[in-house]
Amino acid sequence: MKVNGSYIELEKQHTLYDFLMLQHYNIGIIVVEHNGEIIPKDTYQEVLLTNEDTLEVVTFVGGG
Repeated sequence: MKVNGSYIELEKQHTLYDFLMLQHYNIGIIVVEHNGEIIPKDTYQEVLLTNEDTLEVVTFVGGG
C-alpha cells in the first residue's frame, strides 16, 4: 500500500481506523484520502485496506 508516497506492505487486512491507530495518527487532526476520495471520519472503521490502495494522510497544525 502506498501511504504519503511511501510503500508499506500490509501483513493482514486492516480497517482504515485500525491502520491509523497502529501508525499512531491522531484521528482528531487528520484528513484521509483513500484512492483519490476523501473518507468521512465516521466511516474509518468500515473501510478495508489492501496492498493495492493509496492513502494520503494530511495533518492539520495550528499556528500564526
